[in-house]
Amino acid sequence: MNIGDKAPELLGKDEQGREVRLSDFKGKKLVLYFYPKDLTSGCTAEACSFRDHRDELAQAGYAVVGVSVDSDKQHLKFKEKHELNFPLIADVDKKLVEAFGVWQEKSMYGRKYMGTVRTTFIINEEGVIEQIIGPKQIKTKVHAEQILSA
Repeated sequence: MNIGDKAPELLGKDEQGREVRLSDFKGKKLVLYFYPKDLTSGCTAEACSFRDHRDELAQAGYAVVGVSVDSDKQHLKFKEKHELNFPLIADVDKKLVEAFGVWQEKSMYGRKYMGTVRTTFIINEEGVIEQIIGPKQIKTKVHAEQILSA
């Protein structure tokens, strides 16, 4: 997915097993952020940044949805532990991470593996991607503020 592309209508299922659709956010900009793994330090910092700035984001016209390949049960634990106040899509079949091009080869300590590259897509009120924030630009502890100040 690139800037100018229309995002898919069906995004996936959240931690409660409910379908999350682009049309659920009609009239709002959607912050669709992809992250590697629940309950890890960077991903927790990023999620808490969105949690703590939910009101300011809403006032600025944004809704937030997180996506990882973790299960709905894992997402539920993550949400409960950190009192997250937005949906988390359980993309266990990797359809969304692949569609958005964030499922890529990664490397750690010389070992190569496939994983989610931390990336945020800002989708406008018409469902069109208007901004992509890549992993080198994202500061997990202040990611919500980065979006608000853009």
